[in-house]
Amino acid sequence: MIAAFLLFVGASPSLAETRIIVAYGDSLMAGYQLKPGEGFAPQLEKALKAKGHSVRVVSGAVSGDTTAAGKARMAWVLGGLKAKPDLVILGLGANDMLRGLPPAQARANLDAMITDFKKRGSKVLVAGMLAAPNMGKAYAAEFNGMYPALAKKHAVPLYPFFMKGVVANKALLLGDGMHPNLKGVSVIVQGILPSVEAALR
Repeated sequence: MIAAFLLFVGASPSLAETRIIVAYGDSLMAGYQLKPGEGFAPQLEKALKAKGHSVRVVSGAVSGDTTAAGKARMAWVLGGLKAKPDLVILGLGANDMLRGLPPAQARANLDAMITDFKKRGSKVLVAGMLAAPNMGKAYAAEFNGMYPALAKKHAVPLYPFFMKGVVANKALLLGDGMHPNLKGVSVIVQGILPSVEAALR
């Protein structure tokens, strides 16, 4: 997946007028257990093109990634780029929460990633997550609060909850009750679409 990502963004000059968007996240963005063309990146690209945008949405999402893993692979991924992404949709943190990792650690990793993407000249749209109820009120308050705090700190747009409209609807989830199915991804795309369009302006 990463190799394909690098090959695309370093591709021919004929793509110069096409806006490049990178979906940088975990399995929620990676199209976990979905067929090619059914995941977040291809569905978002199709939706944007239907609205007249000349874009290519590239999946830089890796299943299982924590914020630390995302941060660790950034230097390698960005170092291999021959063309910068116009926009990065940053959606990491769910696996940190599921593993009970300290929100302060996740916040520091996201902070560093936003800084690095901006230094490369890419706009950033933060796609937030919400802690599961069983994590407790104190954990949830710290975890949930880090996304708006980081968006404010870096003056970047925030889509508060990537799984909005999907997380509590079994009809929109795979059998594991966690990952979006084809219809669930469509709901996510329609929800985040206005924020993506605004970020591209």
